[in-house]
Amino acid sequence: MGVVLSNIIAIYRRELQSYFVSPLAYAIAGVFWFIAGLFFVMILLGPDGILVGVAALDLQGQQGVPVPPIDVPYEFIRIFLDRMGWLFLFILPILSMGLYAEERKRGTLELLATSPITNWAVAVGKLLGVVTFSITMVLPMLVLEAIAISGSNPPMMPSILLLGHFGLILLAAAILSVGMFISSLTDSTILSAVLTFAVILLLLLIDLIAKIVPGPVGEALSYLSLLKHYNTLIQGIFDTSTLILFASYIFLGIFLTAQSIDALRFQRQ
Repeated sequence: MGVVLSNIIAIYRRELQSYFVSPLAYAIAGVFWFIAGLFFVMILLGPDGILVGVAALDLQGQQGVPVPPIDVPYEFIRIFLDRMGWLFLFILPILSMGLYAEERKRGTLELLATSPITNWAVAVGKLLGVVTFSITMVLPMLVLEAIAISGSNPPMMPSILLLGHFGLILLAAAILSVGMFISSLTDSTILSAVLTFAVILLLLLIDLIAKIVPGPVGEALSYLSLLKHYNTLIQGIFDTSTLILFASYIFLGIFLTAQSIDALRFQRQ
């Protein structure tokens, strides 16, 4: 067990270091922060933003028009994290596309496949590395959100903010795990990114397909929706079935990746 853990840590450190010396990774992070920043400003201060809407409702209330109560910090966090989830759909396939495709292209995948390190250890280490880099992209936005809601009265419960970002990290891990498996099937990084985007888009929108499918099949398809379970977490609702679903996607991606490399090892033998 100790040997496996040390192998995972070694792969994790190598993978994480590769991101922090990669111009592409910095470019991806820069694009993510720029677009996320635009979302942040527009949702909060834009012409159709929350503060403008609340000001309009407050004016109606002063004129005697009954207005529904609104939890501004909660609505802001929920909408912003919803946009972050969709932004990850476009950003993360680019991060995951080279996890194994680049190894294939450089010819180093054969070395990994025939090395004493187990395929499971390699897959887990690579996934941990790219998930850690994704977390570093999310942290600055978390700080901005905390600053934005710090002046709310009554104050927002920190658990809601943390649970929403925990859901964002789980969504990222699920997307990256699926993308890692797809990357292990091809030596084309572009093809890997496109296929990952298509598969994740299907898993996000499968709830819409489930609505037109009657009976138990429709219910099963609805349960597989990443978007449905992600929305549960960003609404501040803790549900064990949601955690089980995300964990299943992560485990399935690692398992399929290990099987894919096993098949390559068998071919080389």
